[in-house]
Amino acid sequence: MKAVIQRVSEASVTIENEKVANIGAGLLILIGIEEADTTEDINWLVKKIANLRIFGDENNVMNKSLLDTKGDAIIVSQFTLHASTKKGNRPSYIKAAKPTTAIPIYEAFVSEFEKTIEKRVQTGRFGADMKVALLNDGPVTIIIDTKDKK
Repeated sequence: MKAVIQRVSEASVTIENEKVANIGAGLLILIGIEEADTTEDINWLVKKIANLRIFGDENNVMNKSLLDTKGDAIIVSQFTLHASTKKGNRPSYIKAAKPTTAIPIYEAFVSEFEKTIEKRVQTGRFGADMKVALLNDGPVTIIIDTKDKK
């Protein structure tokens, strides 16, 4: 799994002119799923993201996590995170999981994230043409790949 985590002051997802997700301060999490992803990847990534100390403390030092701040989150599935640009100019998405594999993993990730932060998580809609708006706070953007746990 690959994740792009953005600390936001606000974020939203709109599908066909309907706002389906909208948060204030928190995280916008873009998730790319590949065929080889497992429950172990879900659990490791959820724990890592929920505990990332990327929010300011009383001294404005990045020392607090989403769990500490009780911030909100939007999770959006994004197969293009697995784009390969090695050959030519048209990206290949061969590593991205097919919907039959990706949807259950995505849903499990969202469910595990909700359990971990003990609150409802907003989402986009798998496979939809989404318009994602955000005000990146910092900017703070972190990229994590479960296949590279360094």
